Amino acid sequence: MTNGWIDIKNTDMMLIMGGNPAENHPCGFKWPIEAKLNRNAKMIVVDPRLTRTAAIADLYLQIRAGADIAFLGGLINYAIQNNRIAHDYLVNFTNAAFLIKEGFKLPEDGLYSGFDSEKKTYDKATWNYEEGGDLTGKAVAAMAAAGAAAHKAHTSDTGGGQGHQAASRMGAKGSAGTPPPPMLPPKVAYDLSLHHPRCVFQLLKQQYSRYTPEMVERITGIPQDQFLKAADMFTSIRKDGDMKQVATIIYAVGWTQHSFGTQIIRTAAMLQLLLGNVGRAGGGVNALRGHSNIQGATDMAGIFEILPGYLKMPTPADTDFAAYLKRITPTASKPTQWDSFNYWSNTPKFAVSFLKAMYGPAATKQNDWAFHYLPKIDRNYSWVNIWNDMYEGKVKGLFAFGMNGVMIGPDSQKNIDALKKADWLVVCEIYPDETSEFWKAPGISPDEMKKIATTVYRLPGAGFAEKDGTFVNSARWLQWKNVALPPPGQAKVDQEILATIFLKVRGLYQKEGGKFPDPILNLSWAYTDRKNPSLSEVAKEINGKALADITDPKTNQTYKAGQQLPGFAALKDDGTTMSGNWLYCGSWTEAGAMIQRRGTEDPSGLGVYPNWAWSWPMNRRVMYNRASCDLDGKPWDDSRPQVWWDEAKQSWVGNDVPDFKPDSNPKDHMGPFIMNPEGVGRLFVPLGAMADGPFPEYYEPIESPIANPLHPNQNNNPVVKKYKTDMDKYGSVDQGYNVICTTYRLTEHYHYWTKNNPMNVQLVPEPFVEIPVELADKLTVRGGDKIKVTSARSTYIAKAMVTRRIRPMKIDGKDTFQIGIPIHWGFRGIAEDEDKTAKTLANQLTPTVIDPNAFTPEFKGFLVKVEKA
Repeated sequence: MTNGWIDIKNTDMMLIMGGNPAENHPCGFKWPIEAKLNRNAKMIVVDPRLTRTAAIADLYLQIRAGADIAFLGGLINYAIQNNRIAHDYLVNFTNAAFLIKEGFKLPEDGLYSGFDSEKKTYDKATWNYEEGGDLTGKAVAAMAAAGAAAHKAHTSDTGGGQGHQAASRMGAKGSAGTPPPPMLPPKVAYDLSLHHPRCVFQLLKQQYSRYTPEMVERITGIPQDQFLKAADMFTSIRKDGDMKQVATIIYAVGWTQHSFGTQIIRTAAMLQLLLGNVGRAGGGVNALRGHSNIQGATDMAGIFEILPGYLKMPTPADTDFAAYLKRITPTASKPTQWDSFNYWSNTPKFAVSFLKAMYGPAATKQNDWAFHYLPKIDRNYSWVNIWNDMYEGKVKGLFAFGMNGVMIGPDSQKNIDALKKADWLVVCEIYPDETSEFWKAPGISPDEMKKIATTVYRLPGAGFAEKDGTFVNSARWLQWKNVALPPPGQAKVDQEILATIFLKVRGLYQKEGGKFPDPILNLSWAYTDRKNPSLSEVAKEINGKALADITDPKTNQTYKAGQQLPGFAALKDDGTTMSGNWLYCGSWTEAGAMIQRRGTEDPSGLGVYPNWAWSWPMNRRVMYNRASCDLDGKPWDDSRPQVWWDEAKQSWVGNDVPDFKPDSNPKDHMGPFIMNPEGVGRLFVPLGAMADGPFPEYYEPIESPIANPLHPNQNNNPVVKKYKTDMDKYGSVDQGYNVICTTYRLTEHYHYWTKNNPMNVQLVPEPFVEIPVELADKLTVRGGDKIKVTSARSTYIAKAMVTRRIRPMKIDGKDTFQIGIPIHWGFRGIAEDEDKTAKTLANQLTPTVIDPNAFTPEFKGFLVKVEKA
């Protein structure tokens, strides 16, 4: 979340898509209710089903699963066409005025400039800013003519290939060897009038001019009159230039789990920038996490391509620490007259402090701070790739801690078959599950079971109530929790299990040696109880401390060696500080555990609660909050003041911690988006930040009932990865798969655990398939009858729940049905063990295909056929 749960109460307008907070986040949903009750805030819900969230909305629209970019793109087009935009915010706080290089082509044919049809990748050289200065009012007409001519030349190339060749030829002129990767220019050309044909705003306007109400209806199934009602309602906050009102966008995994999920979220962020809603109380783009600690897992590098604090992982091309830092540390790229804090320029301080936390005295300047101890990623090690590699025999073993990989999918049967080929499997869980007992899956005969050679080690883990530590919630709050009761029997907490394994492995390296033992032998492990480290000690280590006496030159404050650091501003790149995660620096200081605070004071009334726990970064509750003020540093809405410029103090002050350089005078024109090298919000994402385009473009899901109305010859995301094993099959309408299926969760169950809890099983005892009344009539099915749902991959059997919550839709003129399946049941659990279910898994149906940016599978929109069981 850019904002936070409680802050939702401050909004005037809510757009809820890709999530169902009333049922999946019921505790947090009280804040949207407060906004409705106390501020008369309006709520728009867009969802394939009439959920309990939709039931209390001011406006509910049923959408085809996976069509979200078309809807959001339509809102962008409507806002621009009706001048419902935050003009001053747009010009000064986003890159709307920045010029893009000549040769850049929009995807009228479904492809941006630079596409390589053989490699299925883009050469992104043209996805960059033009170098130069202020072009406002200077020969705009002449440049417009030149830009139009260049655009015409590029759009005449139907395949998009010439754009790539031109970029390649330009790159080849640099040297005889491989050309260096393109970089952002230090000085960006710009046009504050926003009239130049190659400025970001004009390109944005052109990009989404195709997303008309008619096109939105064809793609999404939402009738034009309903779409226009939603567009008018959501953008009404900027009617007649008003800047006081604010809107929020709330989403969950219904957006992320697509082959274009990252770009759905990007479209929402662009819409919020266009309307001036980011950085403001009651605004932002707010993700509702699917687990209580998903945010914390990501912060601490729960994904393969980052280190803690979102530092980038090294690659084989990083021959030394200097090369690594040069690659990952951005330099400012902005108009000459503007200023940029470019906070990622502090990357060397964050990286050195992290390496000191990892390797302690073994990390020295002479050995590049032990940089070479870190693994170098040479390919994609994302979730789906790991399981695919296991299926192909490349991955021989797997540790699964609190993660049911078979149930999670996608294509659960492929995951089961992958485990059959593994040499070993270690599972740490509180219940037997489908992963730890994969060999009991339906369809595996006794003879086949005997042939499975995988050795399975099952470790008795502890549940979340049986261990202390922190949760990091959706709002970025680090909150400490205490042990409620000890683990039963032989069950152990995670850190004791991991410490036992690590110390045993290190002992083997000490005894037997190895190819490269240094990273294991020199790993810092200075805990009081080495066999069961205290998580409070780990939390202090993550915060960081001084390793020598250091003095802050601005405040003249000295921190003695061994003292906890007050925040990441104290981190150094000379080896005198350590921090396991710079983002969390400030969470456990010399003043104590900020994460254990439980103060209930809220002086501002905005729901900041500054003394309750601690939120990253530096206890800021709303990120980019400088954008809550105008150019002079005065709040856009003085009834919800967050931060402001105090002229007497020559400093930013406020009800929240300013997310900004404290002494930057508004006259300096420093951009509020301090983590971007431009200092402004990105409507256009330059160079390689996104794999599939600098603006989001609508693409059909991999399995779709129609051809893409925007560009039928380019139906799907052109750089999406489809796997090619014998298990990877994709269905089409021609094969009889003509019903859209999506998956979801229930209030009464928590993922795959609660099917082992009698009380939850009593509430919803068995799986079901939610189908429209009209489809049930067509199949002569009644509620409670068993039906069979079949995809190109497998079959799912459960009782039909016949409902009016999902209605038939007309998609590009075709009558189309959608159905929904809850994900919670498998072949292990109370009902399953009593043979009260068919023991089929929802994710047996889903395709193995991933988003090219976040590598998330496409769970939320695929094709099936439905029949009586």
